[in-house]
Amino acid sequence: MVESISALTLARMQFAFTVSFHFIFPAFTIGLASFLMVLEGLWLKTGRDVYHQLFQYWVKIFAITFGMGVVSGIVMAYQFGSNWAVFSDKAGPVIGPLMAYEVLTAFFLEAGFLGVMLFGLDKVGKTLHFAATCMVALGTAISTFWIISVNSWMQTPQGYGVNADGQFFATDWWAVVFNPSMPYRLAHVLLAAYLTTALVVGGAGAWHLLKDRRAGNPPREGTKIMFSMAMWMAAIVAPIQVFVGDEHGLNTLAHQPAKIAAMEGHYRSFPGGPGGGAPLILFGIPDDQQQVMRYKVEIPALGSVILKHDADGALAGLDTFKPQDRPSVEITFWSFRIMVGLGMAMVAMGLWSLVARARGTLHSSHWLHRMALVMGPSGFIAVLAGWTTTEVGRQPYTVYGLLRTVESVSPLAAPAVAASLLAFVIVYFTVFGAGTYFIIKLMGHEPHPGEEGPTRGQGADGITRTAGITPAVQVNPDAVLAE
Repeated sequence: MVESISALTLARMQFAFTVSFHFIFPAFTIGLASFLMVLEGLWLKTGRDVYHQLFQYWVKIFAITFGMGVVSGIVMAYQFGSNWAVFSDKAGPVIGPLMAYEVLTAFFLEAGFLGVMLFGLDKVGKTLHFAATCMVALGTAISTFWIISVNSWMQTPQGYGVNADGQFFATDWWAVVFNPSMPYRLAHVLLAAYLTTALVVGGAGAWHLLKDRRAGNPPREGTKIMFSMAMWMAAIVAPIQVFVGDEHGLNTLAHQPAKIAAMEGHYRSFPGGPGGGAPLILFGIPDDQQQVMRYKVEIPALGSVILKHDADGALAGLDTFKPQDRPSVEITFWSFRIMVGLGMAMVAMGLWSLVARARGTLHSSHWLHRMALVMGPSGFIAVLAGWTTTEVGRQPYTVYGLLRTVESVSPLAAPAVAASLLAFVIVYFTVFGAGTYFIIKLMGHEPHPGEEGPTRGQGADGITRTAGITPAVQVNPDAVLAE
């Protein structure tokens, strides 16, 4: 069985598996760090203990999620040397410094201030502690900046040269960092992270509102506030994300037209002119073998309206590219629709929350709460679908138009890659599954007055423990600082 699958395919599967696990943690911590900053700022400004209560509630969840994100990210870095050594050799002079800049800026901020944020409130005072929380939030945003810059350069490379050994090198670092797709991609990812966090917070709040309703208890103030804040974020950010996504799509059309053709399911080109515009294919079954979309449901000319802002606009299809240069439509077409469909559901929920807020039923509309509960994990699904669209749509290249994926892989035997992939699957589902279960368990109790954060304390047996976190999963502040 292993012999029938190439080492290249297994290496791609392994990287896709590990990066998918890793991506869901930063997608949550980026937004959660900013949410914690807002909560602590409101506590200092208003003096209301409920904001401190919510901060203590969510900072424990942030600590566990951040730790899992760090561990899963380290594993990904090793794969550049093990499975993708040729890519690392050729692209390392460009992407290596960018990743080093992330360590020198973002990681130093996060590692330097995270310990203060988690364990230092009683030691450094409120003002300095708030400054530490702001620095952690800033660090997560800067980290996103550098990682997106790396990925965007691989999508739309510029500012480079190629030496005699076939290695890329920077001729203009400004052009490398701020490559054509970077600003759009950065805005899209940051907004996605904020939406993901808002949906998780809203889902947790909805769960407790529904539970209180069933028990006949009035909702607690902290639950009402976090649900309200989450719905504000969804109502404001989701429509902005639609606009940013549209701009990102137009940028992709300009620089990666094959990816757009795959996303839209356009196997053939549309010449434009009266009646020659491209339709918007809502659903269908892509057939990459025959290069045809089967059983399609489409709206005439709407594809040209969206991508060209002209009902008669011409659009290039995959038939304008060589067969070996075409990405997979079967994957890209559906991953894009999953992302867009969930985005539209987020917009709908945000609008529904505005109506409920205007009617004074935001905290009593159980159908809205049920939708928010169901939508809780949708942000993670959407970011994974978006990542799949971006990366599969870039194929068959690692550096778009310059370095093919088949030329980037290490000279490894398929059984070796398969063995490490199997090990990753077992370890990841065990370790990160346990961590995710614990996070859900932490969310299972409702925020309450006197909520404890992850503060250190000595037990009767002399073992240092973390308040609010059970001994089964301890956060060691010294280890956090060492990271």
